[in-house]
Amino acid sequence: MSPRYFSAIWAALVPALGNHLWQSTLFALAAGLLTLRLRKNHARARYWLWLAASVKFLIPFAFLVDLGSHLAWSRGSAGTKAGLYLAMEEIGQPFARPVIPAVAHATPSTIFPGLAHLFPALLAAAWLCGFLMVLFVWYARWYRISAVVRGALPLREGREIQALRRLERVAGIGRQIKILVSRASLEPGIFGIARPVLVWPEGISERLADAHLEAILAHELWHVRRRDNLAAAIHMVVEAIFWFYPLVWWLGSRLVDERERACDEEVLDLGGECQVYAESILKVCEFCVGSPLACVSGVTGADLKKRMVHIMTQRVVRKLDFSRKLLLSMAALVAVVLPIVFGLVSATPSRAASQAESVAASAPPFEVVSIKPSTAGGGRVAFGYTPDGLMAKNVSLQLLLREAYEVSDDRISGAPSWVTTDKYDIQVKVNASVTTESQKFTLDNRRVILQPLLADRFQLRAHSETKDLPVYTLVAAQNGPKLQETKFVDGPDGIKGPRSLRVTGKGLVAAQGVPMAILVRLLSEQIGHTVVDKTGLAGAYDFSLQWTPDQSQASQTPMFNLTPAGQQGTSGTSSTPASGPSIFTALQEQLGLELKSQEGPMQVLVIDHVERPAEN
Repeated sequence: MSPRYFSAIWAALVPALGNHLWQSTLFALAAGLLTLRLRKNHARARYWLWLAASVKFLIPFAFLVDLGSHLAWSRGSAGTKAGLYLAMEEIGQPFARPVIPAVAHATPSTIFPGLAHLFPALLAAAWLCGFLMVLFVWYARWYRISAVVRGALPLREGREIQALRRLERVAGIGRQIKILVSRASLEPGIFGIARPVLVWPEGISERLADAHLEAILAHELWHVRRRDNLAAAIHMVVEAIFWFYPLVWWLGSRLVDERERACDEEVLDLGGECQVYAESILKVCEFCVGSPLACVSGVTGADLKKRMVHIMTQRVVRKLDFSRKLLLSMAALVAVVLPIVFGLVSATPSRAASQAESVAASAPPFEVVSIKPSTAGGGRVAFGYTPDGLMAKNVSLQLLLREAYEVSDDRISGAPSWVTTDKYDIQVKVNASVTTESQKFTLDNRRVILQPLLADRFQLRAHSETKDLPVYTLVAAQNGPKLQETKFVDGPDGIKGPRSLRVTGKGLVAAQGVPMAILVRLLSEQIGHTVVDKTGLAGAYDFSLQWTPDQSQASQTPMFNLTPAGQQGTSGTSSTPASGPSIFTALQEQLGLELKSQEGPMQVLVIDHVERPAEN
């Protein structure tokens, strides 16, 4: 993967990761508060709380929120819920993803990696190195333990087998556990998840009385019954993925502590003597070394001193009463249901909705809006801005999206098919009180009128995502550009003028005093892919360009004329020949410019919701 790829996904990944870590941290904090409430109860309840906090790192709340969004029903105005919803969103997602009101233009820095692009790539490389290092260390330890298991011999008779079978019946374990005798000094432990076996160090039985032996075996059987190896393996996955986050390692230590304490309590509840049980653990510590992996459950884990104190002084542990069971049930219900309800309330992405509301609120009010299905059939497409509004004939919503957000067709995603097939005649007039000379609707401020129009009449809701797409860079051809730079001074309205631009669907561009940005915009619309200006030409130019568009270009190209006064209106048809060069050839031959194809990360307009408009 190239550095520019990492740079492109940086803006989308970092907010999502930040929100996920923030939500998981809040969840772990809530679990910690519950464990304090249950500190005098059985350790198994606290263990499951810490395990839930660990698993939360693998399950983003976004999945449940999306589920709630899909379950949402049609509702009217939700104004009374807006404040609560926005407060919930700000708490749950403090790191906002980028949203549209305007999809960013592709710039050279987003296409060609520079120094800024190396930082995300270096961070990704650092994470990958840490991830692989954690896996390597664990694999080395696992390989060492598995080598011990492979060299161990099965034990088929003896007092160990007799005690183990009796304890299996007491603990309610239907499947018999094999005992493998190892010559290594590794402590007694359960190895494996699907088919666990008990690894028993050779010679330790001679050091243990029958009561000590049964206490150790009972402890290991409870690890099997509780499936502690599986839970530990799940948390190891969390630690490998989020190795950079100290909280997950702290959770791992809490899991081991509560796991061993829970097994201690189970052994004592079966009638084991405190002193005998404590002595058995100490004897194992004298003879053996601890397990190097949390997913191989032994008997010597956690803080040994605290365990001894707990065993000897807290034999009686209170069971969960009704109030505490109700508290845990309510906490589990809230953890699952609250994100779904959050999705139900939002229904459509909240940030996209608030974006549309903010655009509509800041836009000039409409005095007249007329939207009617077009009767022109396959006739020409006309689109133009007037000093106080907009006029369009036979235009599709796809064209309006391109104009409003300055995106090419390949940067529009999630739209229904009618967006390109349905055609409309549109007329918009803005309130005269706000149409001053500086607010005339030209190519340079089209969003002021189009975005609120789409949000209001087409119920458009959209957001921005980053994807790798084919792009074109516009560069000077081998013999240099053939453009004539315009010589003029600033006009009274602040626009360098005179400026005129005439475009038709027949493949004609006639320009006077036009900057390269407008040419790039027109080329993007023609070829359906984003074009990035790399010519280095910063002035305004006079030029004429003729080519033969294909059928899709001819039907989707709006024809307009930008007059010296800054006003746009529809134009007539062109006298372009029926056959001629492609736009790529015409650029090179007539303007001395060249389009080069490559791939690059681009901001894509993702349609979340859109409706056909009602007539005026």
